[in-house]
Amino acid sequence: MNTNTAVNHDPLDHDEEHTKPTTPAAPLPPQKTLIAAGELLRALAAPVRIAIVLQLRESERCVHELKDALGVTQPLISQHLRVLKAAGVVHGERSGREVLYRLVDDHLAHIITDAIAHAEESS
Repeated sequence: MNTNTAVNHDPLDHDEEHTKPTTPAAPLPPQKTLIAAGELLRALAAPVRIAIVLQLRESERCVHELKDALGVTQPLISQHLRVLKAAGVVHGERSGREVLYRLVDDHLAHIITDAIAHAEESS
């Protein structure tokens, strides 16, 4: 029994000779995960919110500490904290009359520090 099979090549088919091997597509997470990642990146896509994340990377802080560190108004800090909280980036915990904000996890700080490093390399 002959196990060799002949492959018929058309001698006029020149495209086959110049075709580069294709790399298989990278596996993708579910669409729901891609949408959530996009929403997270949108929530982080404001200079004040980036600065807030950098401050919270160091330690938890209340609104007036963030206001003093960033030099912006309290209402603006509160507005940006609401966006970050809704996106699951920060968590607030009441301590007396103040709310102390902290990052939900360190992955978020890495996203920001990596983006800053990239921006600094590009400039």
